[in-house]
Amino acid sequence: MKFNNKYIASALLALLVLTTHTSCNKDFLDKNPLNAISGPTFWKTETDVQMSLTAVYRTLQNNFYGARKPFLDSYSDNALDRHTFFGFGNYTIGVINPSNVNTALYNVPYSGIAQCNYFLDNIDGVAAVSQANKDSYKAEVRFIRAMYYFDLVQFFGDVVVYKTAPKTAEESKIAKTPRAEVLTFVLEDIDFAISKLPATAYSGRAVKAAAQMLKARVRMYQQNWADATAITKEIIDSGKFSIYQGGYANLFLTNTQQNNPEIIFSTKFLAPNNPQGGEGMLVELGWYGAIAPYRNLVDDYEMANGKPITEVGSGYDAANPYENRDPRLKMTILVPTDSYKNPDGSTFAVTDPLLTGFNQKKYMDTSKLPWDRSKITVTDMNVVHTRYAEVLLAYAEAKNEVSGPDATIYDAIDKVRTRTGVNLPPTDKTKYNTKESLREFIRHERRIELALEGHRYFDLKRWGIMAAKLSAVKNPAGVTLSFGEKNNVLPFPQNELDRNTNLTQNTGY
Repeated sequence: MKFNNKYIASALLALLVLTTHTSCNKDFLDKNPLNAISGPTFWKTETDVQMSLTAVYRTLQNNFYGARKPFLDSYSDNALDRHTFFGFGNYTIGVINPSNVNTALYNVPYSGIAQCNYFLDNIDGVAAVSQANKDSYKAEVRFIRAMYYFDLVQFFGDVVVYKTAPKTAEESKIAKTPRAEVLTFVLEDIDFAISKLPATAYSGRAVKAAAQMLKARVRMYQQNWADATAITKEIIDSGKFSIYQGGYANLFLTNTQQNNPEIIFSTKFLAPNNPQGGEGMLVELGWYGAIAPYRNLVDDYEMANGKPITEVGSGYDAANPYENRDPRLKMTILVPTDSYKNPDGSTFAVTDPLLTGFNQKKYMDTSKLPWDRSKITVTDMNVVHTRYAEVLLAYAEAKNEVSGPDATIYDAIDKVRTRTGVNLPPTDKTKYNTKESLREFIRHERRIELALEGHRYFDLKRWGIMAAKLSAVKNPAGVTLSFGEKNNVLPFPQNELDRNTNLTQNTGY
């Protein structure tokens, strides 16, 4: 089965003309792919199927599935949305309502789901495609659909479920499905994907391990630790993936992402014809300084000897606070004592002062300095969704919850900590020798290893500690961050409630 992994331009999809043009129908169209090729000239050949499959993958380039994914860490204790691009600064002080909730958190997943459903509704009718190929294509699409629905559950709780594409705007106006039922549907999609996706390394399209890790995330969300342990162990035992030894920072740069043994799934880009959306990370994060990490995160990085900076004998020097630290600190965050240098030797400057004193460095390609809008078309780092380090840390977390510390857990953590270029000491087995103490250390390690990759918000919520962690941080205005009980789910956007009269608002909003 041959398939071109480069994304085909969305112009390949022709518009279907509707008979009515009300605002209600426009909202429906935004989430339903009536802007897709149909009729007697399409859905005839395997090339048609592959074009539609490309359109499904292309939905992952949008917003928080693409270049904006790191901004999700701004709804946590990790970082500040420096320019309030997405409203997370308000959310972290409790100012969130149906009118200011970011609609992309709702609309982007549903747009992706609509494209998935359009594909699944049509592929079985293509006689030119073998059943084996149909199953393989469907597995990719059902994996992506499951990812979208799982994110919706994590954001909103009970959500509307479309298992097939609604044919009219009226058909799309349905009530929420309880989250437990949504997750059952998600797991059905994932299990199908696991059974049909190739058990190979990742080269641009979904593979079995990506679906397995998504299932592990769902099981960890459900606190089904035994299943999560078994699933992550299967990925480890497969031997298809490993910790990349070519430099932690290089996991997030284009040239070293291709065929990288650690990356399991990502959103792909390719300059100059398919760069990142918006203005891209180099402009938004590098030049604008749009994500400003909090000192709370910076202080959580250990010393190079593996000791917390607050521990007696750590060697921490308040006069040189960023020296002799976990090397991942300076690969993830631009600290005040460091700077970027332009090719002419001058110091590169962001457009505005950094409100926390720190800037995101992860994903920043310094070979393309100076960053400005001329670099938009060459910004094509792939956005990593799943990598082997997360698999190891997920295994450690789940196995510890099942049976407490053991050698396999320490080994999994240490594979992450001792990668080339990080070289931290192995986990202190005498210090972290109980389920409770090791739990906290695994959570710490997960925060550091996956910092500014879009995981922290989901982790803090599933652990039930978002409020406690936010209350330890103040924003640059001196306001203590907060998180109320109702905020465990977001409010539905008001325009969606107006469109779908059968959708009821979440409690408290």
